[in-house]
Amino acid sequence: MDNKLPTIGEEPNDISFDVFHQEKIWDKKLSDYQGKWLILFFYPADFTFVCPTELEEMAENYAKFQELDAEVVSVSTDTTFVHKAWHDNSPSIKKIQFPMAADPTGQLCKEFGVYINDAGLSLRGTFVLDPKGKLAFLEVNNNDIGRNAKELIRKLEAAKYVSEHDGLVCPASWQPGNKTLKPGLDLVGKI
Repeated sequence: MDNKLPTIGEEPNDISFDVFHQEKIWDKKLSDYQGKWLILFFYPADFTFVCPTELEEMAENYAKFQELDAEVVSVSTDTTFVHKAWHDNSPSIKKIQFPMAADPTGQLCKEFGVYINDAGLSLRGTFVLDPKGKLAFLEVNNNDIGRNAKELIRKLEAAKYVSEHDGLVCPASWQPGNKTLKPGLDLVGKI
């Protein structure tokens, strides 16, 4: 793998891709999601082991993501036809209501630095773009380690909070309603 991870605050290239969504195949591009928070949820492959557990958990929390004005788009190097077959046959994947992006050439995976060249697959990468299309935060895991949708929700809530409250920051394990911090010299050495 010789891909480079994108930089926080940068806007990725406006790549086009197909998605399987609502029993149809749609042509999309990243800019179609501007104005909302966008969660790109990269995973290695359909019809595997850890992937359906993660995608099922994302599906079960999809209403909360939407409540936070976010869209989830899962991404693998499978085609939209494979996504449809998986959706039709897996009880876990049948729950998915968000778009499932197809990246058979690895273009999206390469743009976000998660493409595994010798396998033609993606690492488990989570990339959250703000409503302006700029990268707010990212997480990349080894493919043996599944992610946690509730922790992703917490991070999204924190990202939304600091974007809406200029000058404030969220400390470790911050939850909505908890105290935030205003960085300044008065805090140095007192925390």
